[in-house]
Amino acid sequence: MISLKRNKKTGELVEATGLTSQKWRMYQPNQNKDFTVSRSRFDSYMTCHRCFYLKTNRGLMEPSTPGWTLNTLTDTLLKKEFDQCRNEKKPHRIMIENNLSHLVPFQHDDIDKWRNSLSGGLKHRFKETNIILQGGVDDVWFNTETEEIIVADYKSQQKNEEVTQENYFRGAYKEGYKRQLDFYGYVLKGMGYKVSKDAYLYICNAKEVEEGFHGKMLFDETLIHYEIKTDYLDDHIQSMIDLMNSEDVPESNFSCENCAYARQRSAYDTL
Repeated sequence: MISLKRNKKTGELVEATGLTSQKWRMYQPNQNKDFTVSRSRFDSYMTCHRCFYLKTNRGLMEPSTPGWTLNTLTDTLLKKEFDQCRNEKKPHRIMIENNLSHLVPFQHDDIDKWRNSLSGGLKHRFKETNIILQGGVDDVWFNTETEEIIVADYKSQQKNEEVTQENYFRGAYKEGYKRQLDFYGYVLKGMGYKVSKDAYLYICNAKEVEEGFHGKMLFDETLIHYEIKTDYLDDHIQSMIDLMNSEDVPESNFSCENCAYARQRSAYDTL
């Protein structure tokens, strides 16, 4: 899609430079000042080193995309449900339906901050570096039997195929969902919490109904289990930092569509 840059307050069109105006968002190789790397930024590194480096070190900004407002609303409504259960210290209905009544929403003074990726989030310094790992988790649950905390994330989608534990993780892009849970678990461990190997995705799948829309959408709700893996993250995070401290722009992922578009576009700019 073609995106036009606008003033966020007035909506008026402004010049698009392709560069960030917030210099503090750019990392200078071997800088001493702390620098925050979000979960989504780390995922960019895992996807394409060149795109990650050009954004992180050189301040290039990719075209903006519309917000996922329906997905955001689903998350907001689910958080209200879980917060009510949190206040009442009882399991949510999805936990009861899945024979997980020993799980309850985790009570913590910072839970709202942990869930706000823009102004808070989970935060942990990577070893003795200046890199702060950060991410906004959808929710954290508590296992009353093992006294471990559990990472939970909400996903909204529409597929005609029934969502099951057996078929959900089919498809390459679902690897990013697994990595997201791994990252949150890794950061929580770094923050000193006893983190369960069990994590869950709360899937809200919109149903196509024969009778039509009629001002409402119906969803099937499915809880998908995932076993967190964090051992591999140390090496990847260190490699990411090594790249950030390099002056050399890395090669792109040969499957990166952003890089492919940039190459083809630049060829026409020289004509």
